[in-house]
Amino acid sequence: MNVNVITPEETVFAGEAQRIQLPGSSGKFEVLQDHAALISSLAHGEVKITAGDRVENLMITGGFVEVLNNEVTVLAEGIVKQAVEK
Repeated sequence: MNVNVITPEETVFAGEAQRIQLPGSSGKFEVLQDHAALISSLAHGEVKITAGDRVENLMITGGFVEVLNNEVTVLAEGIVKQAVEK
């Protein structure tokens, strides 16, 4: 699936991923290939993107996510980026 994580200032991540874990307002959840369409608000917390053998960890301050037709768009209010190898 295609994942885009953007802030008002920049695109932080854009590419193919196998999964993305998100800090929803009501708790953490995960999106995989062929996930049902959804829009959700996001709380302050960690976004974990698995892309091949790489895991990208991002700390967001809140925002929204839209999932539609294997396209995941995260609109983050603010972000601090850290890359971690698996």
